[in-house]
Amino acid sequence: MVPKVEIRLTTLLIAILFIACEEKKEHTAPAIHERDSVAMMTTYGVNTLISDSGVIKYRIVTERWEINQNKKPSKWIFERGLFLEQFDQDFKIQSHIQCDTAYYYDQQRLWELRGNVDVKTKQQLHFTSQELFWDELAHELYSNKYSKLVTPERTLQGAYFRSDDQMTKYRVSNTKGSFEKGNFGEKNNSQTTANSTDSTMPFVRQAAVPRPKTQNQNSKK
Repeated sequence: MVPKVEIRLTTLLIAILFIACEEKKEHTAPAIHERDSVAMMTTYGVNTLISDSGVIKYRIVTERWEINQNKKPSKWIFERGLFLEQFDQDFKIQSHIQCDTAYYYDQQRLWELRGNVDVKTKQQLHFTSQELFWDELAHELYSNKYSKLVTPERTLQGAYFRSDDQMTKYRVSNTKGSFEKGNFGEKNNSQTTANSTDSTMPFVRQAAVPRPKTQNQNSKK
């Protein structure tokens, strides 16, 4: 007769072997899929040069620069202000651009500037607005908000602005004031700068033309 102690030990060993032979289950958290809010890069205190095809095109100065390619569309984010210098091919400053907030959509190559937008060019043109879009592919600037243009000769204000990226040809609708630069678009458009009334031109009196005396004037003498 087998002692009860040996039976119990045998039973315990069988149970341990059975448990050890079972497949272990891993307890893992569910996989994290698309993380739309996570930026690829966030940099503080930025003062850097940006090149394109080996040519330096911009200087970016900002307190915070975020690159987020998980966004749709992907973009660079400057939520604490942006100061940008644009250079020409000779590395000479073409313009200064400053605003409170900026977004650069790198796939579309489109800048969106918001809040106290201030642009100054080497032609001494000064542009201010609360909004400005810069389409690098189309070489075009435009704004759907109140904008103001100041040149050494004239001041122009309007509700809609459109220009080439060099700000040498532009158009403003609902204008106030005018200047002598060429308009952007059709020449006969009633909303272009060419057809605005120039209130700053001085009044010039026409020269008097001598006329022969009439008979009534001769009889009085």
